Amino acid sequence: MALSVPAIMRTTAARLSALYFLLFALCAVLLVFYMTSLSARMLTAQTQETINDEVLGLARAYQRGGLPVLVRVVEARSRQPGANLYLIADTNGQILTGNVQSLAPGVIETEGWTTEPFSYQRFGEGELERQRNQAPDQTTPPAGENETQAEGEKGHNAIALVLRLPNQMIMLVGRDLGEPERFRAVIRRALMLALGMMGLGGLLIWFFVGRAALKRIDSVSEASRRIMGGDLTGRLPVTGAGDEFDRLSENLNAMLARIAKLNEGLKQVSDNIAHDLKTPLTRLRNRAEATLAGRQKTPDYRQALESTIAESDQLIKTFNAILMISRLEAGYSSETTSPVDLAAAVRDVVELYEPVAEEAGVTIETSVEEDFAVNGNRELIGQALSNIVDNAIKYSTDATTKPSVRVALQRIDREVRLSVTDNGQGIPDDADRARVTERFVRLEKSRSQPGSGLGLSLAKAIMTFHKGRLDLLPANPGLSVIMSFPAGENQ
Repeated sequence: MALSVPAIMRTTAARLSALYFLLFALCAVLLVFYMTSLSARMLTAQTQETINDEVLGLARAYQRGGLPVLVRVVEARSRQPGANLYLIADTNGQILTGNVQSLAPGVIETEGWTTEPFSYQRFGEGELERQRNQAPDQTTPPAGENETQAEGEKGHNAIALVLRLPNQMIMLVGRDLGEPERFRAVIRRALMLALGMMGLGGLLIWFFVGRAALKRIDSVSEASRRIMGGDLTGRLPVTGAGDEFDRLSENLNAMLARIAKLNEGLKQVSDNIAHDLKTPLTRLRNRAEATLAGRQKTPDYRQALESTIAESDQLIKTFNAILMISRLEAGYSSETTSPVDLAAAVRDVVELYEPVAEEAGVTIETSVEEDFAVNGNRELIGQALSNIVDNAIKYSTDATTKPSVRVALQRIDREVRLSVTDNGQGIPDDADRARVTERFVRLEKSRSQPGSGLGLSLAKAIMTFHKGRLDLLPANPGLSVIMSFPAGENQ
């Protein structure tokens, strides 16, 4: 999707790129100017030290032979390649010898170091420049005019030390500043080149990286609009690059899958409530209507009310189970967790159901290898185990042999497994074993056994809350329901 320049600058990526570019450019400019100034000062100090050494050498020559020896030494050094600036002038400032043809006005009038760099021309440079620029039909101007023009021309820049000799003649020793100036020019060109490369690099990075990021953001936005439009099956695109966008998309997709699962569970709960709770509510209404329609005696009214209360208690239990399942599946429970002794929980539940099993003609056996402790909620674990044991007792009564239920506790690898096995008819179909843990699912067609179809659903939700799992396996004959808890390192 094409974006205009104002639209691009409203993006975070473009703003960050521009901010970083300005910051780097400012730092680069400040650093270059600082290094240039520091280097120039160092070169100037080195130049002054060189001039001082030259002056000391000339002073020794003057002490050996006076002005004639000094003049010869100055003339000799002036003719050397890359020589310093040398000049000897009379008291009126007239140049007598040296390699300087002209100076800026006022340079040799003050003794000591020159306060500012001055312009000069070396001997012969003015004449060569005039010959180079002179047209063929022009004639050579008079010598006096040459001198005046040469004195007025601007040449190189230099610093110098001006001294007065004992005979009041003037000696100047200086050094050209072309090297520091060339250094500054090189730094400026390097700065401009670096800034140009930074700008070009920024544009290339934006073109190849920024545009790709913007395209991915656009694809994420498009997918988000489809999801907000009601398509909850839509997912954010994942390219497989493993970068921040992929990690964000994967997390959001996992969140969307979780939301879809919760919505589906809510829909199932609504449907199950509408189908499975309609019958007991209808039964309550019909019983109350039948009681009011006839002329009943007081004991009959009492019996009707007691039946209504019992039916209402069962409905309340069903609603409480539904609410508990919803809270546990959402990952929330007001119950606290602590180390739970599973062996003690097994003994308590078996002791509680022994009278029920005995009345139904079912034998309960226990097998506990050793005491195991897991981090969880004792009440929830006890409720899940009670539901499973209750189901095992109810559905083992149709066994072809003597009905029995076996509760075993053992550790296998890194899991603590609590299994409840009966020898009834079991659930031979794999699909039915997977479906029986859903809400209100009852495989018994006649519905002769009491219950609401929420026992295994609640047990599964409790195991999910404890980061464990609930498995239903065939026992041949019968069914084995296994509660698997993750074992801690200290167990």
